Amino acid sequence: MLDIKFIRENEDLVQAGAKKKHIDFNVKELIKLDDERKSALVTVERMRAEQNSYNERITGSDNENDKEKYIAEMKPLKEELKKAEEELKEIMQKWKVMMLQVPNVPDMSVPEGESDEENQEIKTWGDKVDFDFEAKSHIDIMNNLDMVDFERGTKVHGFRGYFLKNDGARLSWAIWNYANDFFGKKDFVPMLAPAIVKKENLYGTGHLPNEADDIYQTQDDDYLIGTAEIPITAYHSGEILKKDELPKKYLGFSPCFRREAGSHGRDTKGLIRVNEFFKIEQVILCEASHEESAKWHEWLNKNTEEFIESLGIPYRTVINCGGDLGQGQVKKYDIELWVPMEEKYREISSASYFHDFQARRFNIKYKYKEEKAEYVHTLNATAIPTPRILVSLIENFQQADGSVKIPEVLQKYMSGKSSIKKVD
Repeated sequence: MLDIKFIRENEDLVQAGAKKKHIDFNVKELIKLDDERKSALVTVERMRAEQNSYNERITGSDNENDKEKYIAEMKPLKEELKKAEEELKEIMQKWKVMMLQVPNVPDMSVPEGESDEENQEIKTWGDKVDFDFEAKSHIDIMNNLDMVDFERGTKVHGFRGYFLKNDGARLSWAIWNYANDFFGKKDFVPMLAPAIVKKENLYGTGHLPNEADDIYQTQDDDYLIGTAEIPITAYHSGEILKKDELPKKYLGFSPCFRREAGSHGRDTKGLIRVNEFFKIEQVILCEASHEESAKWHEWLNKNTEEFIESLGIPYRTVINCGGDLGQGQVKKYDIELWVPMEEKYREISSASYFHDFQARRFNIKYKYKEEKAEYVHTLNATAIPTPRILVSLIENFQQADGSVKIPEVLQKYMSGKSSIKKVD
C-alpha cells in the first residue's frame, strides 16, 4: 500500500507506474474519492463536536427546561450525524478498496514489456548438456527408476497429483538438508512457518485480492499459503522494531499450495506445475532506504544463484519487465533452470523488493531512540522449491545407462551414493 500523501504529491509518477505494470488503475479517480473522504470526515467531525457541545450543556445545566430545550435542538443534529456517518462509512469502504488496488511504482531499471516473454536476460551460467545418447524426460527417468508415481498420485489427489518415493523422496530431503546448511551459513534465522493463515495476511503481502483464484481457502475462511513469505512477513505485524535489530533475515520452510486455476492445459504432465509443493524462502526486513533495499535484493538473488551453481545446473537470470511484476513489487529477478528435453529455461526462483508497500499493510515500523518511527522495507526470494528443481536436476544429470548422477554436494545427504540406478 502506498501512502495517500505520496500518491497525491506524485500523481503522474503513480499513474506512469500503473501503466508500466499494465495494471488498469485511475489515480485521478482515487484522488477524487479521497477528496470526498476528507470532506465527509470534516463534516462528521464538525457535527460530532456540536453534539459534544450539546451534551456538555445538558450535563452541566441544572435547569430542566434548558435541558429539554438542548435535547430537542440536538435531536435533528443526531439524525443528520447518523446519516453523515453512514455516508462516510460508505466512502471509506470504497476508498480502502481503491487504496488496496494502487500498484507500487517500479524501479527505473525495470524494462518495458507486457508479459514474461519480454523479460530480459542479464546472466547465463553453465554449459548446456550435449547428450551422445537418446535423452529422456524427467517423467520417463523417474518412472523407470521408481522415484515417482503419477498414476496413484492422480488417484489420491486428482489432477496434478504425484507421489515421490524411494530416491525421489530421498533426493528431495537431500536438497532440503543441503539448502538448510548452505543458507544457514548466511546468518538467517531458520523458521518452520505455518501453512494456514488468516485472510488479512494475504492482503498484507499483496497476494489478495489479485491472486484469489489461485489460493486455496478453508471452510473457516482461512487460507493455505503459496509461499512462506506470507507468514514470515506477517511475523512482526503491528510491531515497532529497534533500528539496530535490522536487517531481520529469515529462512522459512513450509509446504505450499497453489490451485493453478489459470493454467489449464499448461504443463499437465510431470513436476513443473503441481498443486502442492515445498519451498524454502528468504525474507528480509531492512531500513527504509532504497539503497538498502537494492543492496539486499542483489544479495538475496546471488544466494540462490550460488546455490544452483553448487549443484552444477545451467541457468539464466532475467530482470522482469513491468507487465510481469506483481502489484507490490518494485523490481524482480527470476532465475530459470535449463530443461534439456523442453530445450528452454524454466523459472525456479524469484527475488523481489517492495519498499514499504507490505510494511504499511502490516504496520511494521522501526525507530532509533526518540526519532520518529518509520515503516521497514521488505524483500523476499526463493531459496529453492521442490519438487520442481528435480525436473532440471534429473534431466541434466541423466546418464546413458538410464541412471542419474547425484551432484557431489548432495551425495553426503544421500548416504554417500553417487548415482541413482534401477534396482533389478
